[in-house]
Amino acid sequence: MLEIKDLTVEVEGKEIIRDLNLNIERGAVHVLFGPNGCGKTTLLMAILGFPNYKVKKGSITFRGVDITDLPTNERVKLGMGMSFQHPPEIRGVKLGDMVNIARGRKEEKIDEDVIELGKRLNISVDFLNRDVNLGFSGGEVKRSEILQMLAQSPEFIMLDEPDSGVDVENIELIGDIINELMDRNKMPSKRERAGLIITHLGFILRYINADRAHVMLDGRIACTGMLDEVTKHVMEEGFERCVELCGGKGV
Repeated sequence: MLEIKDLTVEVEGKEIIRDLNLNIERGAVHVLFGPNGCGKTTLLMAILGFPNYKVKKGSITFRGVDITDLPTNERVKLGMGMSFQHPPEIRGVKLGDMVNIARGRKEEKIDEDVIELGKRLNISVDFLNRDVNLGFSGGEVKRSEILQMLAQSPEFIMLDEPDSGVDVENIELIGDIINELMDRNKMPSKRERAGLIITHLGFILRYINADRAHVMLDGRIACTGMLDEVTKHVMEEGFERCVELCGGKGV
């Protein structure tokens, strides 16, 4: 579904990603570990085509289409979606309106479908009438982001730190919805959607059934392996030691 070849990305003239390669098959979910500042979020922004993230070399292919130079809205139309770690406040736009936008509808009211989607993430009607992210707690922001993703229902889902700021009561709930979004509740042969999850500490992985994991260092994928193996090394030994223990197996 996603193929990245020799990708080099600059942000404000500084090279953040260097010669990165990554392949994610249809039906697969990959996890990306790495310390702060190594380029994880930059990679997601480049995949989604944000203008400040300049591709200097390499290519990004999605569902057989070269999207390297496509604008963000065209990539979304092809079936990409993303949950941001720090989305902005949007004054004057209600969360319920944003959910309708994600559903591709122009209604200016919160109908029963939106209310039912909200209930699945413990989001009330009153909350749907609040301006997007304005005064939201960290956990509320995450549930808001996942609600919009649930409404959009993309084929390829990118999640930037979905467990950041989420309390114990809601992390399992968010994990269950993410599993549904990524077809993880289906038999492997029936899975059509794919995803890429960034996580720093890996708490969300207790609730999400993923396939492969990678460790990113200094703008490159330094090693890759089975999820349990890589997660164990990261949690017990740290990122750099994990790369050593995995033998530096790149993608």
